Amino acid sequence: MLRLFDTALGYVTAVEGSQAGKFSMYVCGPTVSGEPHLGHGRFTVVWDVLRRYLGWAGMEVRFASNVTDIEDKIIAKARSSGETPEQVSRRYEAVWWETMDRLGVARPDDTPHATAWVSEMVDLIGRLVESGHAYLGGDGVYFSAESVGDYGLLARQPLESLRAGARIEANDAAAKRSAMDFVLWKFAKPGEPSWHSPWGEGRPGWHTECVVMSLGLLGDGFDLHTGGLDLSFPHHENERAQATADGRVFARHWAHNGMIVDEGGEKMSKSLGNTLSLLELLDTYDPRAFRLQVLQAHYRSPMAVGAGTLEASSAAVERLDNFSREFAGARAATADEDALAKFRAFMDDDLDTPKAIALGFDLVKAARSATGVESAGLASAVFEIFESALGLELRREGKVVPPSVVERAAQRDEARSKRDWARADALRNELIAEGWTVEDGPGGTTVR
Repeated sequence: MLRLFDTALGYVTAVEGSQAGKFSMYVCGPTVSGEPHLGHGRFTVVWDVLRRYLGWAGMEVRFASNVTDIEDKIIAKARSSGETPEQVSRRYEAVWWETMDRLGVARPDDTPHATAWVSEMVDLIGRLVESGHAYLGGDGVYFSAESVGDYGLLARQPLESLRAGARIEANDAAAKRSAMDFVLWKFAKPGEPSWHSPWGEGRPGWHTECVVMSLGLLGDGFDLHTGGLDLSFPHHENERAQATADGRVFARHWAHNGMIVDEGGEKMSKSLGNTLSLLELLDTYDPRAFRLQVLQAHYRSPMAVGAGTLEASSAAVERLDNFSREFAGARAATADEDALAKFRAFMDDDLDTPKAIALGFDLVKAARSATGVESAGLASAVFEIFESALGLELRREGKVVPPSVVERAAQRDEARSKRDWARADALRNELIAEGWTVEDGPGGTTVR
């Protein structure tokens, strides 16, 4: 049984589908105002892996992820580029899906666009106004956060603490009653895209979009709502508050992935000047290297990204490709059941992909050491784990590294572990003389 850290509860708990054999999950998707960044790369891979794993384990998964195609950043980009907001959103959405394809992220079953759901958002806001949870402010319609008794649940902080922290950046008192309140409907300024509503021309606030679309597609009490940790508050909390105020049963569980940091452990941000472009990364390294690196970090932990980490992941992917070519015939074999049971145990334990990946590499070694049916079964388990369950496709084409070369690379690793540098250098020089490229990495010697 799958167990995940539920942000609303504050601990790891069983996460089951509300319907037998089925699982519904909603992931906050992109605001298509620019190119995807590393944080986008991480959260899409993390939740793609969970979706793939559940499907591999026999669940029928419905996966919805929205596209915010109208928002302040899109309007600002349109002004600066001389395009319409629609042109900007279409251009960057195309870049988004191209990037997802390169990362091996499967397309969602549903990709609702905010602009297609505005009338439903107006209906929700109307009900919240009528029930007293929302009110007309100076520049739009606002939600009263204090009208929801457990507001702050996903922030894991009481309302009093959140209120104190929000005073510093409180908007003009004429706009809203409390610093904690948030906009549901923004009145349009001249030249901005707008829709009709009972309160005037305008557009929905960001926090309202996902409430309407997730419930509209997946229904009350859908199984899991996910996204990056930076969305847990205020975005996801504000979604939850609106659903609660409307008398709806929102997501049964909440899960969030950790942030990207640089190799020094510093959180990546434009202000610090330490950001890396996801597209440049994918142009420089094998996209599968980034996917493998995401898998080697626990989804809730910070993940360091830099040249060193990506080179190590690239070398590891190449070792897996060599194995794939060497054991291509084992794909038709029956996978070792004990190996797959261990894999499922790691994945069900709060999506422990680091241990699952370590198991996969252990199986690579075991398959090379075994013979006959046992070797084929272990190799087949490697393919089941990396390709079928985790979505890391291994290449079958290219030059096969002969067993004798693989053996000498292993001997070199053993010599290095014993600090027998003369033996290690001799093996390296021997391989280079035969035309092989020899690279060192955290996972050992890679030969290609």
